Amino acid sequence: MDKIHRNQLYTQAKEWVLEAGQRIRSKIDDPRTIETKSNANDLVTEMDQETEQFFAEKIRETYEDHLVFGEEGFGDEIKSLDGTIWIIDPIDGTMNFVHQKRNFAISVGIYQDGIGEIGIIYNVMEDTIYTAKRGEGAYKNNRQLAQLPEESLLKQAIFALNTTWMLPENPYVSHQGIHELVKTLRSTRTYGSAALEFAFVAEGVIDGYLTMTLMPWDIAAGMVILKEVGGTVTTAGGQDVDMLNKTTILACHPMLHDEVLETFVDLKK
Repeated sequence: MDKIHRNQLYTQAKEWVLEAGQRIRSKIDDPRTIETKSNANDLVTEMDQETEQFFAEKIRETYEDHLVFGEEGFGDEIKSLDGTIWIIDPIDGTMNFVHQKRNFAISVGIYQDGIGEIGIIYNVMEDTIYTAKRGEGAYKNNRQLAQLPEESLLKQAIFALNTTWMLPENPYVSHQGIHELVKTLRSTRTYGSAALEFAFVAEGVIDGYLTMTLMPWDIAAGMVILKEVGGTVTTAGGQDVDMLNKTTILACHPMLHDEVLETFVDLKK
């Protein structure tokens, strides 16, 4: 994708994200219709669905040859990453949206033939937007984010860890290895939104993010943003991320990434 096309696409995508965020804020106190999907903790609301439909309609009206890869059923059937694909999570952190009315984000990643060209994460209730265009740096509210420091020490690091996955034994990583990692880290945090956790790693608020099950729409925008500040994103086992299917994720400073893989994460699956 050439720079002119990327810049035009970015301007349009950002405009739609901010418009969608304003629509959500205006209805934040409305009565909710809440349903469950894969399990009792996998929530979806009418606002998730309305927001994804908003993006799908805008994209199809404006870019007839673009595809939509979304969570709530308004996208296309995506079997490959060929072409231009908008990978959208209309509300990342739906449980936070329902229970807290904050700490959730709109996440939009635009990929061209499998390459992340644009990433936008909008912290709706704080009116904070993280953005990146490939090769042009990452930004928070139009202020460029610094590159990650040259060195980083695990014993001084704060990681975002989903305790629902990390405390019980799980089929993905060594239970004992995770316990040792937690004891080595300075501290851990849980934010309940993968998109925001990616943004916070890019910003330097936290130093890494390890989780066991995410879908492409959870990570598409965050991967673009984090890579623009020098971060590394792989599966929990160090492999390339599958952008079509469910995956584990390790996202952090390159030095921390290698140490976590070599010392603590004994991949089982």
